Amino acid sequence: MSRSASIFQALLVFTTVAAEIQWSSVSGMYCKDLTASVYRPHSVSITEFGAVGDGMTRNTKAFQNAIFYLSSFANKGGAQLFVPAGRWLTGSFSLVSHLTVSLDKDAVILGSPDSSDWPVIDPLPSYGRGRELPGKRHQSLIFGSNLTDVIITGANGTIDGQGEIWWNWFHNHTLNYTRPPLVEFMYSTRVVVSNLTFTNSPFWNIHPVYCSQVLVQHLTILAPISSPNTDGIDPDSSTNVCIEDCYIRNGDDIVVIKSGWDEYGISFAYPSSNISIQNITGQTRSSAGIALGSEMSGGISNVRAVGIRIVNSVHGIRIKTAPGRGGYVKNVYIADVSMDNVSIAIRITANYGEHPDDKYDKNALPIISNITIKNVIGANIGVAGMLQGIQGDSFSNICLSNVTLSTKSMDPWNCSLVEGYSNSVSPEICEELRTNPGPDQVCYDGNYLASAEVPSQAPQKSSASRLLNPFHKLASVRA
Repeated sequence: MSRSASIFQALLVFTTVAAEIQWSSVSGMYCKDLTASVYRPHSVSITEFGAVGDGMTRNTKAFQNAIFYLSSFANKGGAQLFVPAGRWLTGSFSLVSHLTVSLDKDAVILGSPDSSDWPVIDPLPSYGRGRELPGKRHQSLIFGSNLTDVIITGANGTIDGQGEIWWNWFHNHTLNYTRPPLVEFMYSTRVVVSNLTFTNSPFWNIHPVYCSQVLVQHLTILAPISSPNTDGIDPDSSTNVCIEDCYIRNGDDIVVIKSGWDEYGISFAYPSSNISIQNITGQTRSSAGIALGSEMSGGISNVRAVGIRIVNSVHGIRIKTAPGRGGYVKNVYIADVSMDNVSIAIRITANYGEHPDDKYDKNALPIISNITIKNVIGANIGVAGMLQGIQGDSFSNICLSNVTLSTKSMDPWNCSLVEGYSNSVSPEICEELRTNPGPDQVCYDGNYLASAEVPSQAPQKSSASRLLNPFHKLASVRA
């Protein structure tokens, strides 16, 4: 090894350690006081409102009445709704602020198989229509809007969407509206979802959208790997989000960050930023372990994902976008990743997905820059990477280091219209990422120098980025 390479590797180690310390401090700052263990002086059981846990009696009114009653304690320290052991069939119900919903370890909340029990609501303004169909969408099983201090937790109790009937409707093209998630919060702050098992969601599982200060931890999320669009956790146009210590096996992306769709996401302008993802293990048949996009038109930045294990999947790490999306994906740091039996380890896709309508701006090109992927090991990998930008819109500052992949392909890397740097990558990476670092070469190190102030409300609509320059410049080294 040359002296310059040795010095460069030493610099990488030093800056990585510094970045780890900085990120730990910052992520802890906005997540440390979020917990499921909040004392609520008032507590009731769902059985006090006539609910029957036999798996057949519909308990929607019982949940709605219990929560309406508990709303009166919002200014008196908040309240808890306890769901004891049993199988509690219900349609969609909405939560209130300063509320904890707590499930016994043997409690199962079952989503109704009757679509009329899932109300039809307006589309998200950053999407302009339902994600699957024009028009409106079904409300999630557990829903909340404009809330603060709300918790869904338990001793690993279960929320089962009984989604098979919805998957059949999807495959048979008999849906009238976009399918519902299991849990969705909108315009809310201080949200915690923890210590639960989610199974068989009709659509996405956990969907915080236009939210701030969200903690999702200690979840098991399961759906058949053939189930359509059963994403695990989807922070969407949300800030200060921590996702940690989860196991997810499903039919779509394990964790995917979004921020609006084409012209609707551009005009609504709610970015996703300050996203911390730690200690995630998962499997997906058709999609990726960690994904960004393809709906990213409001912008995605300041993402850190560490401690990721992906097995028996199509993609490991994936960025998805297309002409017409606009927006940006920048300042992304992904490290300490292991993969086994993954078809494509790292992929940047520039022509992914459909558009909401024909009104999108074909000249709205996305900005993809400052992406660092390091400390990755993979066995039984089909293709190491497919990194493909857009003509006239090269994706820049793509930095890979300490990546070792055991690949089956004789042509392990496919790169076009990307720029960046690599170090210690095996098999040898494509020419576009092999250049030596110069005085202006930059690799994002995760140190985004965020403000220490934590927002007290959900993010406000804004078209301007207030982020500071997160880059660490790599000085040129000479032998």
